[in-house]
Parts: sequence; C-alpha cells; structure tokens
Amino acid sequence: MDQNTPKESVKENVKEARAREPVRVALVVLALCFTLSLLGRGLGDSFTVFLKPISESFGWDRAQIVSVYSLTWLASGLTAPFVGRLFDHSGPRSVYALGLLLLGAAFLIAAHAQHLWQLQLSIGLCVGIGVAFIGIVPNSILLGRWFGPRLPTAMSVVYSAMGGGVLALLPVSQILIDHVGWRSTYQIFGFAALGLLFPLLLLPWRMFASGSPHIVKKTGPDVVDDGWTLARATRHHAFWALFSTFFFTAVGMYAIAAQIVAYLIDAGFPPLQAATAWGFSGVVLVFGMLGVSALDGVIGRRPSVLLSYAISILGIFLLWLLQYGPNTILLTGFVVCFGSMMGSRGPLISATAMKIFRGKRVGTIYGTISIGSGLGSAFGSWAGGLIHDATGGYNLLLAFALASVVLGMIPFLVVPALRR
Repeated sequence: MDQNTPKESVKENVKEARAREPVRVALVVLALCFTLSLLGRGLGDSFTVFLKPISESFGWDRAQIVSVYSLTWLASGLTAPFVGRLFDHSGPRSVYALGLLLLGAAFLIAAHAQHLWQLQLSIGLCVGIGVAFIGIVPNSILLGRWFGPRLPTAMSVVYSAMGGGVLALLPVSQILIDHVGWRSTYQIFGFAALGLLFPLLLLPWRMFASGSPHIVKKTGPDVVDDGWTLARATRHHAFWALFSTFFFTAVGMYAIAAQIVAYLIDAGFPPLQAATAWGFSGVVLVFGMLGVSALDGVIGRRPSVLLSYAISILGIFLLWLLQYGPNTILLTGFVVCFGSMMGSRGPLISATAMKIFRGKRVGTIYGTISIGSGLGSAFGSWAGGLIHDATGGYNLLLAFALASVVLGMIPFLVVPALRR
C-alpha cells in the first residue's frame, strides 16, 4: 500500500520534473547545434557542385577555381581560436548570429561576382569565417556544458550533421543550378541564411549558455582548474600531435573532396548522379560517426581511430579504380568507405583535446588546435588543384592524398598521450 500523502506525491512529481528539465534542454541544445552544423557544412561544401559551372562560365583553370574552396577552409581554420575566445567572453548568441550574418551577406555578394578575387573574398573568406562561427568549435564548447562525460556521443551526433548537410545541399544545389543558374542559387542561399537570423536571436540563449546544473557543479569554481593556458598547451606534445592529426588528415581528405564531383563527371557519371552520389556520403557518414564512437567504448579510442583510417585508405583505392570507367559497385564502395570516415575521427579527437586541456580556456586552446584542420583543408584542396592541372589527371593527386592520410594516422601510433 502506498504510504505517501498527496503532499509528498506532489513534491516527488516536482522533483522528477526538475530532474527531467536539464535533459530536455540538453536535447534542444543538441538539436540546435546539429542544425547549425548541418547548415554550415552543407553551405561550405556546396562549392564542390559550383566548381564546374563557375569555371566554365569564366574559363578559369582548376587551380584558380579551387583556390576559392581552399580559402573557405583556410579562413575557417584560422578563425577557430578567435571563435573560441569570443564564445568564452560573449556567449553563443553573438557567435552564432555573426555566423549567419556573414553567410547571408557572402552568398548575396557572390551572386554578382565578375572576377576571381570577388569569389575568393565572398565564398572564400566570408563563408569560411561564417562556417567557423556556427561550426564545431562553438558547438563543442556549448555541448560540453550539457553533456560532460557523454560529450563524445553528443559530438558524434553533431559531426554527423556535416554529412546531413552534404546530403541535403549538394543535390539541391545541382538541381537549382540546372534550373536557375549558379548566380540565382547563391541568392537563394543568401536570403535563406539571413532569414534564419531573426528566429535565432529569439532563442533563450541565457539558459542555453548556463549549462546543466550537474555538469556546471562538477566543473564550477569549487573545483581546481587544471590551469591550462594557450602558451602552456603549445608546450605539450599532445597539442602538436592533435594539431598534426587534424592537418594531415584534412590535407588527404580535402585533396579529394574538393574535386570529387568533377572527378566522377570526368569518369563518365552524369552531373546530377555525381552530385547525388557524393551527397549520399552524408547518410553513411552518420553511421560512420556513430559507429566509430560506439567502438570507442568497446575496443578503445586508439584502435577505433586506426580502424577508421584503414577504411579511408580503402576508399581512396576504390576511387582510383573508378577512373577506368563508371562502375556503380565501385562508386558505392567508395562512398561507403571514404564518405563514412570523412569526419568520423573528429568527435574522438575533439573529446580527447577537451579532456586533456580542460579548464577555463579550453575554447581558445581547442580552437587553436582546430587551425590544423583549416590549414590542412585549404592546402589539400589547393594542392589537389595544382596537381590536377600539372599532370592532367588524378593518379598523382590520389597518391598525394593517400600519403597525407597515412601521416595523419601516425600520431596515434607513436605519441604517448594519444596511444593511451
């Protein structure tokens, strides 16, 4: 027989409701970060579909047009530490709002571009900075305040949004380009980004920024800060190991990703099929993200990361075979292997960095480490364009990408902090 009085039952219900509230808010924050990451990554990577029509419109060679894409990720990477610092000082509302404003303005300017430098300024610099302001650095910091020890799982969900953005926006971009042209498509993107700015400002950011009471209590002022500063972090071998992993992996992946739609078209696939196939990598990326993160809890972080690199290498080999003619089976294998691993290591590397360098300045430190990814993405895509123009083909480009991916894997084989 239930001995609780009506008053005690009410108190228990109130306690249960209060206990569930942080969980609900955490899920809302996760959904918000997922949406922003999807939008940022999708808009940033959409240029792979614009590459051919823009280059044909102006008569530019591959290296010139790829320089725009390179600048996007260079600007994104170099901006990362400033995003982390701004987040630490001004909070998420200012960071995310600036990101959408930059994206909207950049696409509207690009729609009227007549010279290469105008696209480099708008789609290169401004889109890159805008993506950084709504991307993985602010999302990692915000989610860390709500998920604590479950951050790797939450980060896997947000990283999978990158694939969702590719899946959603690449085929849509190709369809819009086919119907209204690349200039009008950029105008649509610009107005859409600006249209999201007003509802974003109305969200309860003070509550979102406060974090879960349980997480904040564990990491609050009563707990001794590890005392990490950026200067101290840069003297630790783990900082440069993570930086080099980000850099070389991004070089290898983006040397291919920047030209993948053009590569498939040159291999004999129709443009829409090529864009849709690479867009489908967004679906398998979700499984890759969640699968690698799940393996982290079963076989450990280092074996999980090394397995993901092995699958990426297999994907590059399948892509090499595709140059000899359009083959749906090989294309599927490439998309599954290479696409699923495109960012699968990201959540684990992010969680590792935020665990090693935890403290009040983790945003600035992690943002600085993320420069490696931006520099690698920019250098890889730019170098890939140069290699293609110099050789007139893709064999040396694929060899360059393969060597870079192997270099990205090495820190997990030799660096003590990552081997543990």
